[in-house]
Amino acid sequence: MKIAVVGAGFAGLATAKILREFDHDVTVFEKAPDVGGVWSATRRYSGLRTQNNKDSYAFSDLPMPRDYPEWPTGEQVQAYLERYVTTFGLRPSLRLATEVVRAELTDAEDGWMVTARRIGAPVSAPERFDHLVVANGIFSDPVFPQYEGYADLVRAGGKLVASSQLNNLEDARDKHVVVVGYGKSACDVAAEIAGVAASTDVVARHLLWKMPKRIAKVLNMKYLLLSRLGEALFRYQTLSGRMEQFLHGPGDKVRAAMLSSIGSVTTRQLRLKKLGLVPHGEFADIANSTVSLSTDGFYEQVDRGDITVHRDAEITRFVIEDGRPVAELTTGAKVRSDLVVCGTGFHQRVPFLDDTIASRLVDEQGNYQLYRQILPDGVPHLTFAGYNSSFFSPLSAEAGAIWIAAYLAGVVDLPSPEERRKQVAERVAWMEKRTKGKHARGTNVIPFSMHQIDETLDEAGVNIGPRARTVQWLLPINPSVYRDVVPRLKQRVAERQAAGATAAPATTDA
Repeated sequence: MKIAVVGAGFAGLATAKILREFDHDVTVFEKAPDVGGVWSATRRYSGLRTQNNKDSYAFSDLPMPRDYPEWPTGEQVQAYLERYVTTFGLRPSLRLATEVVRAELTDAEDGWMVTARRIGAPVSAPERFDHLVVANGIFSDPVFPQYEGYADLVRAGGKLVASSQLNNLEDARDKHVVVVGYGKSACDVAAEIAGVAASTDVVARHLLWKMPKRIAKVLNMKYLLLSRLGEALFRYQTLSGRMEQFLHGPGDKVRAAMLSSIGSVTTRQLRLKKLGLVPHGEFADIANSTVSLSTDGFYEQVDRGDITVHRDAEITRFVIEDGRPVAELTTGAKVRSDLVVCGTGFHQRVPFLDDTIASRLVDEQGNYQLYRQILPDGVPHLTFAGYNSSFFSPLSAEAGAIWIAAYLAGVVDLPSPEERRKQVAERVAWMEKRTKGKHARGTNVIPFSMHQIDETLDEAGVNIGPRARTVQWLLPINPSVYRDVVPRLKQRVAERQAAGATAAPATTDA
């Protein structure tokens, strides 16, 4: 098939590499001038690092360089992806600095017409593709709160940007900076700029629990969160296997005690009580929407007074006082705001699809209706890659790409459309309840990354064996264990073809 992939982050590159191995003609469109997605030089904020150690944050067939630190920088991750492109000869498939402005089904709905525009050039003529893979990411379109007095902020010389747009530390030098949010990007940015800014204020509507990289400054968090045991501490939609049934049954007190002890150690280690930054709720709430590592130096800077955290607060409006921009908070405090950095989340949307198609992808509440986070209901010749939040983005990207390859080869035994719709509705309802609405429009799977990978590879018929999975209960996930999955899928497809049982490539049973 002739396949268009939109986006050249982890998901887009893995999809291109794997689909090419099945002899598809793949074109990857990326509006940035480099590969990387959130790791692109155009989007990574100053101070960006991975939340994973380098050994677990890699593709199965290309480990991160040995000389990288345990938690690589954004620049190093982008360089790793450039190496992936070179190693597997993906360069001819890439169209960088080229934005897809429109993708529409053909009149017969037997393919897609993709209209693209190279940055600085006129819009090109539409190009036909047999299949479209959306890999533009769930962290690509930042949300900006609508603040009263924004015009006053700008009039007084202030500036409001997303954390992903703060690419140069010098933009904050000697300025009074307000960082909105308390997630990873907000805390990373605050810690990075506090050394150069005149003042740094963090305005946090809700405090989140953070996990130190080393518990009690000794135990690497990878042994707690980046294993199947760590994932099993939180209750999944369905319990599978004896260990999960034990932990959420007879052993529930043991499980709860483990989480409680981690919370107690974290509170002491980060001195949260002294700083007045103990979040509401229990440490187990760390899994309600996302799991975030504590930023190096952040709490030490709060303790020194280099960073001021305004907890349980929001900006009500911007005003001008003595000719300077000031943010008024719901707590009654006023803070200087020469530069406002918003780490306030992202929109989940596909801007190059028209409203008719986009409306067929979501339910009435706007939640994506994607089976396995990949296959939409009722839109033919379309799949999604990377539409799940995962601890193991490279491995999750590969698993999704493998599922797509198996699907296009006709070797995925799909449930009926009715059963798929039922499963998706149940999954979204479970997400809604578990995260209290913070489920990123149906795309949030953290902390259940390995469950998602298992379900995807099981359905493709190529998951690793039980012995290898048993090792993952005690040790951090090692992506290299999955390096023979694609060869096994090739063999499976070849056997099906030899048996004369290969069906025409599936669409969506629409």
